[in-house]
Amino acid sequence: MEVHVQPKTRTKMFCGCAVAPLNAPPNTYVCEICLGLPGTLPVANKAAVEACLKTALALNCEIPRHTKFDRKNYMYPDLPKGYQISQYDLPMSVSGHVEVATRKVRIRRVHLEEDTGKLVHAGDKLHKAWESYVDLNRAGVPLMEIVSEPDLRSADEARDYATELRTLLRAIGASEAEMEKGQMRVEPNISIRRAASDELGVKTELKNINSFRALHRAILFEVERQTQVLESGGRVVQETRGWSEAEQRTFSQRSKEFAEDYRYFPEPDLPPLEVERTWIDELRRNLPELPSVRRARLLDHLPAAQVAVIGADRELADLYENAVARGAPALPTANWIVNEVAPTGKLSPPENLAELMKLLHDGAITRDSAREVYVESVETGRTPAEIVAEHGYAQVSDESELRVLAEAVIDANPKAAADYRNGKKQAMQALMADLRKRAPHANPKVANELLLKLLA
Repeated sequence: MEVHVQPKTRTKMFCGCAVAPLNAPPNTYVCEICLGLPGTLPVANKAAVEACLKTALALNCEIPRHTKFDRKNYMYPDLPKGYQISQYDLPMSVSGHVEVATRKVRIRRVHLEEDTGKLVHAGDKLHKAWESYVDLNRAGVPLMEIVSEPDLRSADEARDYATELRTLLRAIGASEAEMEKGQMRVEPNISIRRAASDELGVKTELKNINSFRALHRAILFEVERQTQVLESGGRVVQETRGWSEAEQRTFSQRSKEFAEDYRYFPEPDLPPLEVERTWIDELRRNLPELPSVRRARLLDHLPAAQVAVIGADRELADLYENAVARGAPALPTANWIVNEVAPTGKLSPPENLAELMKLLHDGAITRDSAREVYVESVETGRTPAEIVAEHGYAQVSDESELRVLAEAVIDANPKAAADYRNGKKQAMQALMADLRKRAPHANPKVANELLLKLLA
C-alpha cells in the first residue's frame, strides 16, 4: 500500500507559497519555483521534514543519519519542471511497523516529496473531454509517502490499515489526513497467488480512491477481476488502474512503470540532509500517547464498541478523558460522545460536558433536554446550568405533580388505556407520547411507573 499524506504545514515543500485552501481559484497560489521557471532554486521546508520524522518515529521506523532528495523524471502537463523532487535510495526513514488488529504490518519507508498540479478535464472524463486545464495550486505541496510491505491479506485489513494510519497521523499532529480534501490518498497494489504458493502474483496499482469505503470496494473488485482472468487462462499485466465510483469497477489507465523508467538521480539544487540525533531524540520525547496505547488503556474501563469510536479520534478521546477527570460518570459520558458528539462533530469544553453529564446522571434534566442544552452550550459557550435555569429545562420528578398529569393523560386517551389493560402493552407508547407532549421535562422513568400503577 502506498499512502500519500499532506503534512500540516503553512507553505509548500520547496518555496514560500502558502498551501492553497480547497476550491481556491486556479493558479492563484503559485510562484516562480512551483511553476518551474528557469533559474529558480528550491529550499526544503523544515516543518515538512519534522512532520515526516514524527510520522516515522510513530511507525517505529529507523531514521538514517543521512538522507537526500532525487529527481524523478517524467513528462506530464501538471508537472511544469518535467521532474518531481522526491526521494529514492536514501529516504527519510526505513524499516518500521504498525499493529493493525491482529496483524503486524511492516513499513518499508516513509519519505518526502512534492505534489504535482491537477488536470481539470472539461466533461470530467479524460477520454470524453473536449478541453483540459492545468491548475498548479497543488504543485509543490509537501507529501509524505508511506509505503508498506505486502503484508495485508484482504480488503478489510487494507481498510483497517488506512484507518489506523489516519488516526495515528492526527494523534501526533503530523496531518489532518482528510481524504475528502485530498490530504490523504491511498493507492493499494493488488496481486493474488495460487493456494499453497509463496510467490506473489503480478500486481496492479489502483488510483483515484478518495474514501475508505471506495478503498474496500475497489480491492474486492480487483481481487475478483484478477481471479477471473487467471481462472480463464489469461495473464494479469502490471498496470495502473483507476477506480470508477459511479460504475463500481476498476479500469485500465496505463502500463505500470518501473523505477528505472524515471531515471532517478540526486537533486543537484538541494544538499543532502544530515539529521541530528539530538533532534530525533527531542521529537521522540515529545510524541503524544499513540492511539494503540490509548485504546488499550480505555479498554480497561469501557466496552470495545465505545473505544472503537472514541479511540479513533484524538479530540473525542481528549474530550472524554478530560470530562471524566472533572467528575463526569465514565460510561454515560462515553455513550454520549459516541451517540451525540461523534455524529455531529460539535465538541464542547470538557468542563461543560462534565457539568451536563452530572445533570443528566442525577436526573435533573431529561435526555431530550440535554441534547438541546448541549447544542446551545457549544454554540454560545455558556454553561449547561445557566441554560437549564434560563429555559426551565429542569426535569419534573415530583410524584404528586406527575400523578395529576398521568391521570389527565389516561382520561384523554380512553382507547389506549383500555387496550393496555386488555394486554396490548404497546399502547403504553401512545400514552407516554401524550405525556411527553404535555410536559417535555417530565421524568420519563417516574411518569412511566405512575402510568403503570394507575392502569393496574
